[in-house]
Amino acid sequence: MVGVPMIVDLSVPISDDTPAYPDDPPVSVRLWAVIDRDGYYMNVLKLGEHSGTHVDAPAHFIPGGKTVDEMPLGRFVGKGMVVDVRNGSGPVKLDEIPDEGYFGRIVLFLTGGRKLSPEVALFLVAEGIRAVGTDAMSIGDDAVHKILLSAEVPIFENLTNLEVLLDMEFTFMAFPLKIEGGSGSPVRAVAVVHSEPE
Repeated sequence: MVGVPMIVDLSVPISDDTPAYPDDPPVSVRLWAVIDRDGYYMNVLKLGEHSGTHVDAPAHFIPGGKTVDEMPLGRFVGKGMVVDVRNGSGPVKLDEIPDEGYFGRIVLFLTGGRKLSPEVALFLVAEGIRAVGTDAMSIGDDAVHKILLSAEVPIFENLTNLEVLLDMEFTFMAFPLKIEGGSGSPVRAVAVVHSEPE
């Protein structure tokens, strides 16, 4: 019998307690129907496109950029790698990250809340990454977003459990809702682990 691969959940829960980025709408989960009264159970969700663990589409910062429903689904799945930059301070700089091995990968930064610098964003685009992600609420400032999104590199934010994936081989996947004209979408991000460190 083929073994079941380990799947690591990289998503934060969606609830009233989900932190929202400053000036973004708060997350609200409200009871709509209960089985005893209505015969079924359902909640009503109120949240922004960039609530919880989510992906930014180019349209989020680039005028005329692709919306989330226009992005190729292949950009949301691929071979992943985790880069640990928790020991530094300030924006993440080039000399803090490996200098190769990025082409075609989804690069996830374990930051402890740090943001990428524009030089790192430019380097990642030049290296041909498929997508980028972070455990922080934001990948970086407006310049960093524009560098990545103008190259149609999806940005995943508010990831969790990245430390579990250090030195592992895994496939990352996090598909957005098909929101017409969406600037982004909440996602259920996961990693399918192929090999664990010895």
